[in-house]
Amino acid sequence: VQLQASGGGLVQAGESLKLSCVVSARTFNAYAIGWFRQAPGKEREFVAAVSWNGGSTYYADSVKGRFTISRDNAKNTVSLHMSSLKPEDTAVYYCAADNRYVMTTADYAYWGQGTLVTVSS
Repeated sequence: VQLQASGGGLVQAGESLKLSCVVSARTFNAYAIGWFRQAPGKEREFVAAVSWNGGSTYYADSVKGRFTISRDNAKNTVSLHMSSLKPEDTAVYYCAADNRYVMTTADYAYWGQGTLVTVSS
């Protein structure tokens, strides 16, 4: 299983950005997908997750109401729509996959390489 995250960039506070995670897997719809982020000097933290069928979604309190996770099983893609971005959202964002169950901890079996999001004030 391979994951490719993309869509990061430099934006100003208050703007929006969409991250995408393309997953190479024979049975993509068997995998729960999570997004995590790691800011400089900080530990990796949970951002959002979606169950295998998209029926359940989970968000960190810090992004609830601003970020939306969604998946398109026909395109093997999970998106993270980020709005009202803040400077504290600056981090490398990673997507992860696991075919056991959806998790809000960093115990996913497979990880992508990360994409950098920088929010200027």
